[in-house]
Amino acid sequence: MSSKEQGSIQMQFTDFKASAPLERALVDLEFEAPTTIQAEAIPPAMAGSDVLGTAQTGTGKTLAYLLPALDRLLRGKQIRDPRLVVLAPTRELAIQIAGDATRLASHTSLHTLAAYGGAPIARQIDALRKGVDVLIATPGRLLDLANRRAVRFTEVEILVLDEADRMLDMGFLPDIDDLIRRMPEDRQTLLFSATMPPTIQGMGYRYMRNPVRIEVDVPLPPQAIDQRLYPVPLHLKTALLAALLQSEGVDSALVFTRTKQEADVVTRKLNEAGLAVAEMHGDFNQKERLRALEQFRAGKAHVLVATNIAARGLDIEGISHVVNYDVPEEADDYIHRVGRTARQDADGTAWTLVTPEDEPLVERIEFRLGRPVERAQLAGFNYDVPAPDWARPSARTFLKNASRGQSSIARWKALTR
Repeated sequence: MSSKEQGSIQMQFTDFKASAPLERALVDLEFEAPTTIQAEAIPPAMAGSDVLGTAQTGTGKTLAYLLPALDRLLRGKQIRDPRLVVLAPTRELAIQIAGDATRLASHTSLHTLAAYGGAPIARQIDALRKGVDVLIATPGRLLDLANRRAVRFTEVEILVLDEADRMLDMGFLPDIDDLIRRMPEDRQTLLFSATMPPTIQGMGYRYMRNPVRIEVDVPLPPQAIDQRLYPVPLHLKTALLAALLQSEGVDSALVFTRTKQEADVVTRKLNEAGLAVAEMHGDFNQKERLRALEQFRAGKAHVLVATNIAARGLDIEGISHVVNYDVPEEADDYIHRVGRTARQDADGTAWTLVTPEDEPLVERIEFRLGRPVERAQLAGFNYDVPAPDWARPSARTFLKNASRGQSSIARWKALTR
């Protein structure tokens, strides 16, 4: 939960007239002025309307749905079965939401459970038997619990789909469909997504009743972030990354890779270069993920290598550098990533390694930013190491990108002379 972006300097959380225990918790948490998404989403949600919202992670959307949802639960009768279900794409986000819900409900008797894969299912089943009001879960684990008859949805009053676009990217749509078919049709549904492609809009009309549409513009990276592109041949990417991370001023760096395989290779190479590195991706179990996060947060590892999906929704403060080992395929993903540094108006640095094949993606990012990003070279790094056979650019790859701009053809000709 965050209150860093104020939606209106005149509006206060007390204006929402939430239940007294929730207002006490807001005071404890030092929340005063709502963010934009909170100011726009909380009133219709408090009124019982379905809400279809677009907002990035870090804009305060968790509180935007938790406050009205918990308020509704407190105004009803407490029972043993879940009345609020929140679906989240990753274990880390589910844990984070559960922590926020627990803090917000600290002056109530509501019970919260986070259910996700990689943790003993028997403990989750035992907690459900004892009684749970708020259930935050990843779709796969929740479907497993439902198929084991460990959870009933007959009393669900509110369903939240958080980061719906990521859940679709991860292939959870069939599980979500199955779960929603088991829930009461007269429930309230709140759907939040960082982007709003046609598929997400379709989900809104499919699962919701006349939803209130709220769209908060994706913020551009703060001016405090020093953004730089480092052009580099493919075969030198990892060597350049290691050299950059060993340069002066890199206190803690979050490195994004596109695939789990790349994360493994990059982590191994950085360890060989003498860097203290933690790694996290989808193949890691929950214990391994938490260990990696703790090492990074405690400063035992100065570098955390992660895939985009694994790092989605993580709230990590104090990151001095964000490095895109791979250029993000979506401009909004670039903005989301680099925004993880320069938190709380601190200075931050974002580096992106760019191979010739990445140029069309860079053009999208620069168009989205409305300006070019500075290109740089690392002093003292040898960019002239000959490419091995596997790294030589192919005509097929560059001609595939050629349709996106004449510059791709020119680059291919230059590299294959």
